[in-house]
Amino acid sequence: MHINDMDLNLLRLFDAVYRSRNVSRAAHLLGMTQPAASQGLTRLRLLLKDPLFIRTSGGVAPTATADQLAKAVAQALGLIETALNASAAFEPRTAARVFNIHLSDIGEARFLPALMHAIRELAPNIHINSAPVVHADIANALDSGQLDIAIGFLPSVTQTRQHALLHDRYSVLLRKGHPLLAADGRLSPEALQQLDFAAVRSHAETLHILQLLQLDQRLRLKAAHFLALPDIVRQTDLAVLMPRHIAQGFAQSGDYVLIDSPLPLSEFTVSLHWSSRFDNEAGNAWLRGVVVSLFAQNEK
Repeated sequence: MHINDMDLNLLRLFDAVYRSRNVSRAAHLLGMTQPAASQGLTRLRLLLKDPLFIRTSGGVAPTATADQLAKAVAQALGLIETALNASAAFEPRTAARVFNIHLSDIGEARFLPALMHAIRELAPNIHINSAPVVHADIANALDSGQLDIAIGFLPSVTQTRQHALLHDRYSVLLRKGHPLLAADGRLSPEALQQLDFAAVRSHAETLHILQLLQLDQRLRLKAAHFLALPDIVRQTDLAVLMPRHIAQGFAQSGDYVLIDSPLPLSEFTVSLHWSSRFDNEAGNAWLRGVVVSLFAQNEK
């Protein structure tokens, strides 16, 4: 096969399918339709005279030839992207661009106010699109450029560049005057076992903590969004596990009590994630610098 026969977009498709192990997911990451991705994969198979991917129950699995090609293709695409972006200057004051960020709902509450204030001052024509991405898809979305950065406690997201921003821990948030609170405002270990809880289904860490405490049977409510829980806690006897940095803001109102009970796996680190492919891309580097300058000073 001659290099003149190869379309660079076919290599991008190959790389996306290899990383995601799923043709439909790869098509989504590249902004293609699934039929177009399948047709492109067929063209590449004919050019390379190899099936490249074999269907499995959960998607596709690479052939030996695909495994041999994968690293070289990823490196080549990275070099091309770096070269194309190396000379692209980024001037915050005049740049007009949309940055796509992964944040959970609670992450939006924690990070977006300060970030948007800084961007208004530093880069008034910049737009931010914040939307959660399934954790299993974050690394691929960063590699493909669908996401510029991701911020959060993302232990399952690997093979990304990372910078620790802050350390936090889960605490128990209760309403003031909760019947299981002691007179001194404390919560005994025995009372902790008697609490009923609310949690967010998408935050698996808090659900796992409740399981380890053998309190999952006392989970009375699974909600879709973290920020709905404080109002629910204030009007009921339900308790919620929340990151302390966020819960402190609610506790300051005087309607809540924040309890630092000994909890398993309570400590965690919130990190900034990005793709090594965009290490030297000027806009991405600028945004990372803003995030680090705003939030990394909180690291303990």
